[in-house]
Amino acid sequence: MKAPHRARAVRAVRSGLAGLRVRLAAAFLAVALLAAVLVSGISYILVRRSILERTQEALLTEVEGTLSRMVPANLPAGSGLAYEIERALKPSPERKVLVLEMPGEGFPDFVGFADWAPEALVDREFAARTEHSLVFQRVVRGGTAYLLVGARVKVGEGRSVAAFVSLSLRREQADLRSFTSAVLVADAVALAFALALALLAAGGVLRPVRRLGRAARALGDGRLETRVEVRGGDELADLARTFNGTAEALERTVGELRAMEASARRFAADVSHELRTPLTAMVALTDVLAEEAAVSDDGRTAVRLVVGEILGLRELVEHLIEISRFDSGTASLVLDEVVLADAVAATLAARGWRGAEVEVDAPPGLSARLDPRRFDVVMANLVGNALGHGRPPVHVRARAAARSGCPGVEISVADQGPGIPEELLDLVFDRFVKADSARSRSAGSGLGLSIARANAALHGGVIEAANAPEGGAVFTLWMPLADEPEEGEGEAGGR
Repeated sequence: MKAPHRARAVRAVRSGLAGLRVRLAAAFLAVALLAAVLVSGISYILVRRSILERTQEALLTEVEGTLSRMVPANLPAGSGLAYEIERALKPSPERKVLVLEMPGEGFPDFVGFADWAPEALVDREFAARTEHSLVFQRVVRGGTAYLLVGARVKVGEGRSVAAFVSLSLRREQADLRSFTSAVLVADAVALAFALALALLAAGGVLRPVRRLGRAARALGDGRLETRVEVRGGDELADLARTFNGTAEALERTVGELRAMEASARRFAADVSHELRTPLTAMVALTDVLAEEAAVSDDGRTAVRLVVGEILGLRELVEHLIEISRFDSGTASLVLDEVVLADAVAATLAARGWRGAEVEVDAPPGLSARLDPRRFDVVMANLVGNALGHGRPPVHVRARAAARSGCPGVEISVADQGPGIPEELLDLVFDRFVKADSARSRSAGSGLGLSIARANAALHGGVIEAANAPEGGAVFTLWMPLADEPEEGEGEAGGR
């Protein structure tokens, strides 16, 4: 996988992990897990307490009842009652019983007492607690729980009977393990069910959000008629209604702006065409006016001024008409195979620019499929701009150059002037931008560079402006060598 694809995949994974659907499902699942843990924990504690208390109560009742029933008030010594009580308390592998007949108030030292129930380790301390009551305790030995019960009954002066029972709680432990397993299975099923509900709930919440997202992207792509369907009366429905209202207001505003822009373009085009007819007649009369002018210096000066202004006005009108074609999208290309060196030389010769003013460096065999008229306009604007705002000689260099894998031609136009002011570098191709904005009048219409860029864009190319390190401005034109250049719309401005 290439690095850009890998980066996109990583971003997609991260976006998925951080998505609203995942977060909603995780939150729902966390709540369900907490509830399951709490319920299961409380249930386990209650069930455990119930099982142990039931077993404990049954054994205590049995021991106490057996002693009360079988031990007489005056027990003769050596009666053998201890053996009968042991049998009555039903010894088994799970239950061990020890009954002692003891004289005196304390317990005698007897051999093997602690070994009688190694699982419970009946000790003298526990036995001493049976002095005046029925006692019990739970102990764990070797991983097994035991319930230990002790009771003592006085039988005459200075004599008593003590009974000790050790009951293994293996069965209760097995019941608790079964209960725990069942609870875990139930929790797992509940969590799976909660996850399914979470995904369904998240889907129900996210569907309107996705619809809003698609509508917002469509709105951003320029489809201003986009609306979303309003369903229900919740907050998401309010959001959809707000989106629709915003889209409607935006469509109305953009429609008004487009209508105003179209009206302004039509006005500029109409005015330009209306001015062309009287200007044509005025230009035709300038020669006659010059011949019939007074021979005085003031008369010649006036005639030159009038002729210059008329020619400048004609240039402005021609530029405005050209701009209106680009704005309306009616500009088109008439392609032909053009040898660049010959085309540049023809442009210079048509305008009287001599070799001392402009130096051309172009390979003789370098050619491209271009619109000759529009290429002439581009080169005339670039070279004329360099001569008007820089100092000769202007260097024009052409070469083959590929960009982004696309073959093309590159033509640079460099002058020896002061260069472009830094604040104008980003604005130099805008309409009516001039190098010296402080002057009320300056040479040129301020549309030449923008027309040049629009013509380059129509060929699928670009024009870039920069300042050379050694001084002077450098304009670089690049156009592809494709047979079918993409038509594009241009902006208009000037230096």
